[in-house]
Amino acid sequence: MSRPLAICLSLIGGLLVLAAAAPFVLFYGARWYYEPTLPSVASLRDLKMQVPLRVYTRDGKLIGEFGAERRAPLAYTDIPPHLIDAFLAAEDDRFFEHPGVDWQGLARATLKLVTTGEKSQGGSTITMQLARNVFLSSERSYERKIREILLALRIEREMTKQEILETYLNKIFLGQRAYGVGAASRVYFAREPADLTWAQTALLAGLPKAPSRDNPVIAPERAQSRRDYVLRRLRSLNKISELDFQAALAEPVVVKLATPQVETDAHFVAEMVRSEVVARYGDLAYTSGYRATATVLSTRQEAANSALRSSLLAYDERHGWRGAEARLPPDLMTESGEKRDAIEELLSQRPLVAGLRAAAVVSFRPERLTVLLQGLRLVEIASEDFKWARLTGAKALKPGDIVRVRSVEDRWRLAQIPEVQGALASMNPHTGAIEAVVGGYDFLLNKYNRATQARRQPGSGFKPFLFAAAFEKGFTPASVLLDAPIVYRDSEIEGAWRPENYDGDFKGPMRLREALVYSRNLVTIRLLQEVGLDTARDYISRFGLAKDRIPRDLSMALGTGSFSPMEMASAYAVLANGGYRVTPYLLESIAEPSGKVVFQAQPATVCNDCKDEPEAASAAAVPPEPEALQQPRHAPRVVDARVAWLVDDILREVVVRGTGAQARKLGRADIAGKTGTTNDETDAWFSGFNRDLVSVVWVGFDQPAPLGKGEVGGRAALPMWMDFMRAALADTPETAWPRPPGLVDVRIDRTNGTLAAGGDPDAIIEVVQDDHVPGSGDKSGYGEEVPLEELF
Repeated sequence: MSRPLAICLSLIGGLLVLAAAAPFVLFYGARWYYEPTLPSVASLRDLKMQVPLRVYTRDGKLIGEFGAERRAPLAYTDIPPHLIDAFLAAEDDRFFEHPGVDWQGLARATLKLVTTGEKSQGGSTITMQLARNVFLSSERSYERKIREILLALRIEREMTKQEILETYLNKIFLGQRAYGVGAASRVYFAREPADLTWAQTALLAGLPKAPSRDNPVIAPERAQSRRDYVLRRLRSLNKISELDFQAALAEPVVVKLATPQVETDAHFVAEMVRSEVVARYGDLAYTSGYRATATVLSTRQEAANSALRSSLLAYDERHGWRGAEARLPPDLMTESGEKRDAIEELLSQRPLVAGLRAAAVVSFRPERLTVLLQGLRLVEIASEDFKWARLTGAKALKPGDIVRVRSVEDRWRLAQIPEVQGALASMNPHTGAIEAVVGGYDFLLNKYNRATQARRQPGSGFKPFLFAAAFEKGFTPASVLLDAPIVYRDSEIEGAWRPENYDGDFKGPMRLREALVYSRNLVTIRLLQEVGLDTARDYISRFGLAKDRIPRDLSMALGTGSFSPMEMASAYAVLANGGYRVTPYLLESIAEPSGKVVFQAQPATVCNDCKDEPEAASAAAVPPEPEALQQPRHAPRVVDARVAWLVDDILREVVVRGTGAQARKLGRADIAGKTGTTNDETDAWFSGFNRDLVSVVWVGFDQPAPLGKGEVGGRAALPMWMDFMRAALADTPETAWPRPPGLVDVRIDRTNGTLAAGGDPDAIIEVVQDDHVPGSGDKSGYGEEVPLEELF
C-alpha cells in the first residue's frame, strides 16, 4: 500500500471515528449544559391532578361538580391491561424496553426528516410526552426537544415504568375537558375503564395525538379512522385476537357524552357550598379534589323542589294561559321525515325547565290535544289536563305552536314556565343545620337565590316577634287591646295613615291570643305603641333580624322591614327551640381526596340542660378548624323560655283555627306557624315549625307586583309549606312541647281578659306568666287616636 493511500485511509478512518463519536460528544455536551437547569423529577411522584370540587348531600348524593378539568385518577393496578396495550400500541410499543428515549425510533424519524423533510411517528416516547406535558412548553424548537430527551432519561432513572405509565394515563388530555383515561371513559361512554369494549378502548387510545381534531363528538369519521389504525396496530402486535379485531372494526362509533352524574337536583345548595369552599381555599378549590358535604338530606331537598314547583304551577294555572311559547316556521309541520328532523332540532334548542318539556302542537280539538315531543314522540293530552288554560277563541292552539308539557303520574298535562317565583328555606332549630334550600323555580333558568338573597317584606309573619317583645314587657295572651279604626296624623305631610285589617272589619276589644291567631293589624299597631318603637326594635333584633332593617315607625307592626326567607327561618328557630339563637350553616365538612378531613363544622347548638352562655357567644358564626376544637359550643339564650312557649302556643292555634287552619290536613298536633301577606298581595309567606324543623316559604314576583286578589299567605304559600313538611316529617314522630316553669293557668273573662268571677260559666282558661297574672277589671290598652309625631 502506497504512503498516500495509507494516509488517505487513516484520514477517512479518523473522520469516521469522529463522526461516530460526534453524537456522544454532542449528547454529553448538551447534558452537561442543560441538566443543571432541568426541573426535579421528584415532583412527578407528588404530582397533584387537577381534580374538580365535588359537593355531596349529607347522605352521600352528588349534587355538584366544579372545575375546569374532568379527572378520575386511577392507580396502576386499577387500569385494565387491554387499555394499557391500546395506548402502548398507539403511542409507544417499545415502552417497556427503551430507557425513556427510543433511539431506534428517534433515528428513523430523524433520517426521514433529513431525507424527505417530513415528520413521522416514532420520535416521541410516552416518557418524553410526559416530560413535555408536565415540565415544558408547547414551543417547537430543537432546544426544547433536547431538554425533553434529557428529562425523559432522568424520569426513567428515578421512576419505575409502572409509575410513569400511571402518571401518563392519568394526566393525558383526551378532549371534552377530560384528563386521563378514567375521566375520558366516563365522559365519552358513561362507563368505567374496565367496562370498555376493544373498539371504545382503541378510540380513547387514538386521541392523544390530536384530541380536538380526532374527537368523536365533533369528527366521528376522523375518530373512527384513528380508532381503526390503533386496532390494526394491536393486531399486528398480537394483543388482540382476530375475532375481537374484526368485531371491533365493525362496531360503530357511538359516544354517550356524559355530564357529571348529579344524583339530586340541589343546584342552589351546590352553588352556596361552592362559594363557601372557594372563600376558604381560593382557586385551589377547583383543582384539589375536595369533597364538600352539605348539611342537607337528599330526600328533604327533593321534597322541597317538588313542593315549590307544584305550588308555583298551581298558582300559574289559577291565573290562566299566557299563550304559546313560540311558533315553528310554517313549512315544518308536515309528515315528511326531513321536516320532523328540523322540528326535532328546534325543540332541542329549548332545554328542559324543571320537568317542563318543549313540544310542538300537531292538532288541537276541544276534547284532545296532540303534541310532538323531542325524540319525535307523539303524545295526547286529555281535556281535563288542559281545561285550566281555557283554550277558546283567540287562545285556541294551532298546529306549529310550541308549548310546554309535564308528566303527571301516567299522563301528560299542558303547562307553561311560571312567571311567579318562590323560595323555601328549612333548618334544624337545635343546630342551625340547613335541611333544604330552593331559591327559585329552576336554577338553570335563573341562578338568583331568593332564599338567601331576596329581601322582601314579611307582612304578618313578623308579628310573632312583636308579640314576644310585648310578653317580655309584661303583657300576656289574656291582655286586651282594641280592634277598632285608628288614624295617625303626621304634621309633616298633609294627610293621615289609616291602617286596616285585611278583611276590613273590626272586632272591638280583643285578647292578644285572638289578635295573633287571626292576625289583626289594628291590635298589633296598638300593641307596638304600648311596647314602644325602640324597645321593640332592640328586642326583635335578638332573633337575628337586623335592627337597621326594622323601620322605626308604626308600620313595623305590619312587617314592612325587609328580610330573606333564610333570615326569617333563623328567627323562627328561636321560637321553635325555646329561646336560643342558632346560626344557619350549610357546609358540614371538607375532605381531601385521601379522605383526610380538613374542615368540620362545629356549630353552637341548643343545650336545654346546660347553663346559659352569654349572648356574645352568638358572634362565633364561622366554626373553627378541627384541630382547634376543644368542647362543643352552646347556643346562647336570647328569649325567655316562657315568652317563647307562649308565642309557640298561640302559633299552634294559628294552624288549628286561624289564618293557617288549612295545615290541619297534615294531621299533626306538633306544628305551629304564621301566614304573611303584604300590601296588595305582593308577597305571600308561611313560616312554620315543629320542635325539630323550621321551614319558611315565600311566593312573589322578582319585580314586586300584586299576586292577585285572594293570593294571601294561606293560599299562595301555605300549600308549598304543607307539601314539604308532609314529606319531611313523614317518618318522624310528633314531638312534645315542654312547658317551662313560671307559667300558670288562670280563669279569665273572655270579653276583657281579667280574672273571671267565681262561677262565671263563660270563663276560659288562659296560660300567663306567674308574675303577670291579670287583675280584675283592667281595661287599659284600648287606645285613642294619637298624633304620629308624639310616638317619637
